[in-house]
Amino acid sequence: MTQLALVIDLNVCVGCHACVTNCKEWNTSGIAGPLVDMNPYGADPTGTFFNRVQTYEAGEFPKTETLHFPKSCLHCEEPPCVPVCPTGASFKRAEDGIVLVDYDKCIGCKYCSWACPYGVREFDEQQKVMKKCTLCVDRIYDASLPEKERKPACVLACPTSARLFGDVHDPESEVSVAIRERGGYQLMPEWGSKPSNHYLPRRKTNIRIHEDELVRADNPLVKEGHLPKPALDEPSFDDVMF
Repeated sequence: MTQLALVIDLNVCVGCHACVTNCKEWNTSGIAGPLVDMNPYGADPTGTFFNRVQTYEAGEFPKTETLHFPKSCLHCEEPPCVPVCPTGASFKRAEDGIVLVDYDKCIGCKYCSWACPYGVREFDEQQKVMKKCTLCVDRIYDASLPEKERKPACVLACPTSARLFGDVHDPESEVSVAIRERGGYQLMPEWGSKPSNHYLPRRKTNIRIHEDELVRADNPLVKEGHLPKPALDEPSFDDVMF
């Protein structure tokens, strides 16, 4: 059985949010509805997003990393959101494995959001229904589009090709090869939901930096002579291991 999914390469994601904005634009004008932000700039902002990028810093200075972690519906093979829906609005398609919501049946009870271990269900404040990533199902099957454009909006927008799309059940597909050869993993597999989306791990890079390069040139203490100036004429690092 076909199982369409996304594979996200955390090693090259730069957190630009192009996937977020393109997802919002396409689905606002598509079958998902308006996806309006009722209060985007207030103290308690509201809005409906199918895709979000969480950015955080790991480690201790000076050995820190800024991590960008995109997250959307993982289109689980055993989606816990489906059996809890009292109206059958949440369902998983047999032909491609995409998990969808029938807005005509949804009553906005939010049971699916409570059941989802990944927190990717969104309540649309205007339409009063639950929404989520559809893998741009209205786009990937649109015969009027060139074949190379029949991909989710987030995949087409990514400037670093950090997002791959395809059938994870096909061992020869681009996504399956990436998972197999680059250590792709599922998010929180211990929940037993068998998420179809996978992540490619960050690859460790060994960089050695001169201590004086840890001091920014625009630091006021440098200008006042309290700290040595950075060695701008020396290389940034001795060597990089990939």
